[in-house]
This record gives sequence, structure tokens and C-alpha cells, in this order.
Amino acid sequence: MPRSIWSGAISFGLVNVPVKLFSAVSRKNVRFHQLHDKDGVRIQQKRVCPADGEEVAYEDIVKGYEIAPDKYVVIDPEELEALDPKKTRAIEIQEFVDLEEIDPIYFDHPYYLAPDKGAAKPYRLLLQAMQDTNKVAIARVVIRQKENLVAIRATGNVMTMATMVFHDEVVPSDTLDEIPDDDEATVSDREVEMAQQLIGSLTAPFEPEKYHDEYRERVLELIEAKAAGEEIAIQPEEEPQKVPDLMAALEQSLEAAQKSGGGTSRSRKRAASGDGGEPAKKPARRAGSRAKASKK
Repeated sequence: MPRSIWSGAISFGLVNVPVKLFSAVSRKNVRFHQLHDKDGVRIQQKRVCPADGEEVAYEDIVKGYEIAPDKYVVIDPEELEALDPKKTRAIEIQEFVDLEEIDPIYFDHPYYLAPDKGAAKPYRLLLQAMQDTNKVAIARVVIRQKENLVAIRATGNVMTMATMVFHDEVVPSDTLDEIPDDDEATVSDREVEMAQQLIGSLTAPFEPEKYHDEYRERVLELIEAKAAGEEIAIQPEEEPQKVPDLMAALEQSLEAAQKSGGGTSRSRKRAASGDGGEPAKKPARRAGSRAKASKK
């Protein structure tokens, strides 16, 4: 059972809905440690002052903000604490908006909101009302001394909350010099038509379970093979196939998609075989099981 990482209440006008917060994702990264190549001992990192080469104790470290090269303003912890947002357990809804009005680039980390004890009815009321109106709530909440902008929406029988980046944190696309002007890149009607056909041939219902981290699985297979004493052969990288021009690339891609049956047919094949169109390899499952066992 996942553990709640925060508890509070959704402030909806004069109505409060007590809720608990749960992370909606569990990252599955493969973590490596730095070892000394001669004896395999794990490396330790020390805080050292470059001026005298002496190790610095944690209690002797202060926070500084660089305002110019090698020039810092030192800030005391008490000064930062005085600026902390007001500690509150409320998720204060600011307004309701349509989901399609929010650019996905603003979404950061997803969470689940579950009703706290005795809050099943007001939770269901807000959930049902948001589903019926098809609206998303934009709110503010303080978590770990940081004020967050969040989006709350009804998803099935549960409310989800996603932290959002602020507008001034999004890098404007017009600051990219690499984006071509209309005059620099013109495409013909035939090229557009071919591209549309290619998109149509690769269109399929979104099934998130058929996508998985193939690189992580290969890394776990590698770890298990090396732990078993197997010799690993490094395969050379394949050179990408060169296509003479854009139209030729479109024609070849469309032909390949039509031969494979397009996105819908591939989805059915993957669903029939498991996840990626081929039965999962046993080493990947053993490695995953072993990794899970080690966490326990």
C-alpha cells in the first residue's frame, strides 16, 4: 500500500474536503554507485575548500547566491524561514478552467488525492461536479515549505493533482534560433499529403501498457548476465539508413507502415503477445524480480 506524503483539505468556496496526497508515479531507474576500480570499494565524497584543501564540516557551510563571478550574497537560514509561505493545510482552488486550455508543458509531477476519514461524501460531490462540468481546478498549495501551483481534475473515481511550473519558468519557443521561418522551409502539397497518410497509417488508440522502458530492461539483463559470469559482447552501432530526399523518406516510411498493417494492427499484435510485439525475455523478468527482492 502506498503511503500518503501529505494531508490537508481542498478549499472549495466555504466547503472543505479533507484529502490525503499520494504520488501517482514510482520511478524505476537503475542506480549505480561509484567504485574504486582497483579494489571495488565505494567512493566517498567530501566537501573540501579549494582555498586551503581542508575538509569543511557541514555546520560550517552557509548558503550563498552568486551575483557576479566569485561574488556571493550570504543568506542566513532564519532569513529564508521568515520568507517561507504561510504554513497551511489547504489546497485553495483559485478558479476552474477547461483542460484543453492548459498546455501540457506546464504539468510537472502527478499525484492522487484520496478522501481522508469522514470526507467520502464531500469528496464524491466535488468529483462528480467536476466530471459533469468537465472542468479542471487551478489551485495553490504549500508542500514542504514551497508554494505550488497545481491542477486538480477528476479521473474516473479519483481526483488527480499535478504540480505545475509557473509561466515565467517556461522557456519561450521564440528564443530558439534553430526554429526555421516560413520562408526558409517550404513544403509541397504532395509532401503534406504523404505525411498525413503516414500519420493515418500509424494512428492507433493510446494504450500506455504497451510502452515500457526497453533500455532499463536491457541494463537489468546486462547486470544479471555479468553477475552470472557471462562474457558480454559489445555490438557495433548500426548506421542510420540514408534517404536521398524528403519525398523518398515519406514514400519508404508509408510503404513500411502499410506492410506492417499500421498502428492499429501493430497494437493488436502487441496486445496479443504481451507488450512490445514479442514475448518478454526471461532474463528481463528474472532481473526485475531480483531487483525487487533486493529492495525488500
